[in-house]
Amino acid sequence: FQGHTVRNLYAMDVKGGDVQLISEKLDRSIQTMSWASNSKGLYIQYTDQGDGKLALISLNGKVKAVASRLGGLSLGRPYNAASFSVADNGRVAYTLGGPEHPADLAVSENGKSHRLTHVNDDLFDYKKLGQVTELRWLSSVDQREVQGWLVTPPDFDPSQKYPMILEIHGGPFASYGSVFSTEVQLFAAAGYVVLYTNPRGSTGYCQEFANLIHHDYPNNDYHDLMSGVDAAIDKGFVDKDRLYVTGGSGGGVLTAWIIGKTDRFKAAVVAKPVINWISFVLYADNPGFFYKYWFPNKPWDDPSHYLKRSPLSYVGNVKTPTMLLTGEEDHRTPIAESEQFYAALKLQKVESAMVRIPGAGHGIANRPSNLVAKVASILAWFEKYDAGSEEE
Repeated sequence: FQGHTVRNLYAMDVKGGDVQLISEKLDRSIQTMSWASNSKGLYIQYTDQGDGKLALISLNGKVKAVASRLGGLSLGRPYNAASFSVADNGRVAYTLGGPEHPADLAVSENGKSHRLTHVNDDLFDYKKLGQVTELRWLSSVDQREVQGWLVTPPDFDPSQKYPMILEIHGGPFASYGSVFSTEVQLFAAAGYVVLYTNPRGSTGYCQEFANLIHHDYPNNDYHDLMSGVDAAIDKGFVDKDRLYVTGGSGGGVLTAWIIGKTDRFKAAVVAKPVINWISFVLYADNPGFFYKYWFPNKPWDDPSHYLKRSPLSYVGNVKTPTMLLTGEEDHRTPIAESEQFYAALKLQKVESAMVRIPGAGHGIANRPSNLVAKVASILAWFEKYDAGSEEE
């Protein structure tokens, strides 16, 4: 009952018999698969350190790289998401991603890849994007390497100091990557440096790395993230007095957790969070799963374990102005979680606001209008508390 288990690939004769584990040496979750046209292996898709990969794996487990930079299907935040298809002649078509464009179509044949489409060139001919650069650092808690990406505003000048947004992914068993993100690019266009990361618990590194948060989330993710903020500040162009933090779902959990641990951020936007693990386990859309895989026992057997991992337990420490933002029809992290935190912040006289999005479920940004409204709300809240904006 681990929170995350790598999804392996197995083979068995259609008539039955022994089951053969093929992907044991890969230590990455197989996302999709398809037989090669000669039936001597399978094409597999997986994520490796934020990069979407396509490979051919033989029945004896030998992996041959076919293509990288698969992605582009997540338009809001920079999640790894892609698709591929195999033709009878052995040609493979796949969605090609990258930080500079959403999904385009590419093909791979005889070990060579070729991009077929540039469907958004008419937009990017006159829009400047923020530059995305990989950043790695060592976590202060145990010196593990953590990967992230730093996005600088268009017309970036490294001699200047910029405010920075730490943007945290959900899941928590998921991953960000070097792919296009509308939300991140809009933040950068508004003049912010953006740091997004894959702290412990993220997938695409190995099963051991993902399960560092097993029965311990959120906890040391905090140190991974704060070490990343410090690494970004060390670059010399981030104003350490103008830091902001936001994230959705698991990222909302960590945002609420962070502001209960530190006052270094000027403002926070907590999107679709879990605030109280006891109410979440009994009220969200899968109570039979969450208590069994994410906790050692039921809430009434050991409520202290649930409470020590709940951001609600640290609300007394919060001084950071905080906005809550959740869809009213969210069943994964129900809006009651946000309401609890909002009420607690008000009782603590912390400057706070709550944005309720009518008709929206957990995927707030599934509607383009909601994506735009979400970003506008976040930026408005940060600008309200940006001490440096008037001088600029």
